[in-house]
Order: sequence, then C-alpha cells, then structure tokens
Amino acid sequence: MIVRASTEADVASIARIYGHHVEHGFGSFEETPPTVEDMAGRRQAVIGLDLPHLVAEADGKVLGFAYAGPFRPRAAYRFTAEDSVYVAPEAVGTGVGRAMLTEVVRCCEALGLRQLMAVIGDSGNAASIALHRSLGFEPAGICRSVGFKHGRWVDTVWMQKSLNGGDSRAPDSPGLALAGH
Repeated sequence: MIVRASTEADVASIARIYGHHVEHGFGSFEETPPTVEDMAGRRQAVIGLDLPHLVAEADGKVLGFAYAGPFRPRAAYRFTAEDSVYVAPEAVGTGVGRAMLTEVVRCCEALGLRQLMAVIGDSGNAASIALHRSLGFEPAGICRSVGFKHGRWVDTVWMQKSLNGGDSRAPDSPGLALAGH
C-alpha cells in the first residue's frame, strides 16, 4: 500500500467511498451522497489552500482518502486545520486509516500549522477515536445529539493535536490563506 497525493483520476473512487459512509455511517452528517463533480470541487478547494488531499492505494485500487481542510473560515483560525479520513468498507481495520492520517499530520506540521482538529461523527465510533488517540490527539469535548441521522441522534467527538509547539509561542509561518474575515 502507498499513500500519495490524490489526482483527478481518483475522484470517482473517492466519491464511491465517501458515498458509502454518507449512506451507512455517521462519519459524515450528509444524508445524500455528493456527485463526482461535487467531490472534484471539494478536492480542488483543499488543494487550492495547499493542504494535503491524499489517497491510499494498493494494486491500483484506491482504499481510502484523507485530507486536511480549514477548521473555520475566519483569519484567526489560519493555524488550525481539521482532518477527515474515509476508508473503503473492504479495507477497514487494515491500517489504511492510520497510514493516511499519519501522512496528513506530517503534511500539516510541514506547513507550520499549530493545531489539528478531529470532529468525529458518533461518540460510538470507537475505531476513529482510538486511531486519533494513538496518533497523539487528545479529547477536546463532546457535542451531544447535534445531528439526527439514520433515525437517531448523533454526537460529535472533538479531538485535538498540537503541532509545531502548539500555543507555546507565536506562529512563525503565515498559516493558511483563508478568505474569511
């Protein structure tokens, strides 16, 4: 398995993987899978900010995708990103998520970011919570019953990882070029 930057050629596979999670899980609070065109636009928005948008691939097949997006649009958040990790159903539990998230963290550190947030859908998502914890993310809070999906109320679990010294000193990079004010 390799983890690499995603390409346009990967977007259909990315849309299939994400669509599965939209329809069957709580990792996304969307209820209707976005189109391939929508996913291409989302990918381009991430890449346009010079943030990582990655896939894991084995034998020519995309097994998952992960990326870092802006945490919030306001300028003061320019040193913080939010990670997203989605693994194909047939590859869950094989280390794909760990490999991709490890590379997202590495890329965010290289960009000079100071915080990486995880907003995990469903407090019962033990695998995602354990993955993030194993890579140094710490609990930052739980928002109870903020989503209603698949006939039940769903929590979000917030986790946070400090990068590059976190808040121990002032930033030494310009951060993300966010359009918000």
